[in-house]
Amino acid sequence: MRRGLASQGAGSSAPTDRAYDVVLFGATGFTGALTAEYLAKHAPAGTRLALAGRSVAKLEALRAHLSLHNLAWAELPLLHADAANASSMRALAESTRVAISAVGPYLAHGEPLVAACAQAGTDYVDLTGESEFVDRMYLRHQAQALESGARLVHCCGFDSLPHDLGAYFTVKQLPEHVPIRLEAFVEVGLEGLAQARASFSAGTLASAITIASRPYQLIAAASARRRIEPRPQGRGVRRLRAIPRRSLDAWLLPMPTIDPRVVRRSAAALARYGPDFSYRQYLAVDRLSTAVGMLGGVAGVFLLSQLPPARRLLGSRVAPHSGPTSEERGRRRFRVTFAGEGGGKRVLTEVAGGDPGYDESSKMLAESALCLAHDELSPTSGQLTAAVAMGEALIERLRSRGISFSVLEP
Repeated sequence: MRRGLASQGAGSSAPTDRAYDVVLFGATGFTGALTAEYLAKHAPAGTRLALAGRSVAKLEALRAHLSLHNLAWAELPLLHADAANASSMRALAESTRVAISAVGPYLAHGEPLVAACAQAGTDYVDLTGESEFVDRMYLRHQAQALESGARLVHCCGFDSLPHDLGAYFTVKQLPEHVPIRLEAFVEVGLEGLAQARASFSAGTLASAITIASRPYQLIAAASARRRIEPRPQGRGVRRLRAIPRRSLDAWLLPMPTIDPRVVRRSAAALARYGPDFSYRQYLAVDRLSTAVGMLGGVAGVFLLSQLPPARRLLGSRVAPHSGPTSEERGRRRFRVTFAGEGGGKRVLTEVAGGDPGYDESSKMLAESALCLAHDELSPTSGQLTAAVAMGEALIERLRSRGISFSVLEP
């Protein structure tokens, strides 16, 4: 069933007759626990929250820790839920208006909750960066989500909110109804990247290995999606080729991430991006040695991920539920600079914040769920990008929590 790129209708808002406003699934993982802590500190009074996961004992321990930040959380409801048990996923989805999933790698553990939310008409957010997962969820659950009114919003962490919302913010600074060309330059604090130990969590590593080990499946899923996904009528959305180069006092490297696809999907859904929109994205680093090291590291992980014994060895490098310390995270920063052109006007904008991988990602994920639960939004349904589903409302939420969206040059 096709109802357009961003379906609209009376059934596209989250149901109100549910026990909870937001349920966090996978709360005891590294990023899940950070998301729970953020909600304990910042969720508006009266928000009906619950934590869900496989181990009630671990949930109880997490709840006890969180009650130190918010006494009200001492009695927070805990839900036993297992991705391997379809009935528990169905019960979770039917109990809440919005479900948060923090159970990467999502190809291994993510689909049951997506399927349950699509069936129940429950809004859903996650922080996956796995393109194959996103495409397979579109192929398998888009029609059901359109029918039920569920909003399925993937990539609500550093993959890909700064890029998706930053592109949306930049486009809004340019004239309407004109072709727009946009480039993004991503910088991450090198001090954070240089940490040799605990620089990423076990879940992040597992997701990276999963992505690298399945290139043919990724291509197949993307091709299948392109064959059935509606295209914008009378408008063009193009991918600009990104080639490694030296510019702006930095080495610019193509980013093999899901972010450009997410930006182009927003552009396809929203006419505000103009009749002809093109986009590319680079990682900017200041030293050639850093650029060479990164390219070598990516190539090494890709090659090792093709061999099962090497995959297991890579996966064992980080202990489960571990990750960078608060001190390590506190030294990290990100900045995404956007250069946009359209209608004879050029604009330079910036999205910036703290630790991109964990502190800011958990903030982005939690605020995305709260936005769906509490804010007045345009009626949409199906698999959506954050810019399409939440747009200005989510930008203002993130701004109020310390993530800046700025115009550098009008």
